[in-house]
This record gives sequence, structure tokens and C-alpha cells, in this order.
Amino acid sequence: MKATAELQVVPIGSGVSVRKDITRIVELLQKYDFIMETHALGTNIEGELADILAAVNDIHETLHEEGSVRLLSILKVGTHTDKDPTLAGKQL
Repeated sequence: MKATAELQVVPIGSGVSVRKDITRIVELLQKYDFIMETHALGTNIEGELADILAAVNDIHETLHEEGSVRLLSILKVGTHTDKDPTLAGKQL
């Protein structure tokens, strides 16, 4: 099932700068067949719903293995039965 999503991952306890963690998250997302748009507070994603959910799991497992103590993810997911959802279709 195709989906669009907005993902925000917040590393907690990583200090003032989270640039290293966010860079790693984007690297992990790039392993998937997604259309992505990063922005100041998160990432918009277009892809298969199962892959989006797997990516969130991958991000949490990998960052915890690499030393992140706490992660908070906020995920908004949209699916449709009448058409394939696209990021391009969300442009105003």
C-alpha cells in the first residue's frame, strides 16, 4: 500500500547539537526506495507503508545500537483507497 508520511525523530539527551544523529537518520532513510523531502523539523516521505514503518524501526534500532539513549518519533501517515498518495499531490 502506498503512503505519504511526515517523520520527526527527536534524539533526547544527545546534547545541544543533534546534527550527527539527524544526518545518520537521513542516511538510513536513503537506503529505502522513498521520495523524500527533508525540512527544518522533519522529513516528508512517499513510499510503501510497510517500508516506512520498517524504516522507523531501523532508525530506532540503529541509533540505539550506536549510543543514542532516548529517541522520540512522531509519525503522521496518510493512505488512500481512491488513488495513490504522492508528495507532489500535496503541493499547494
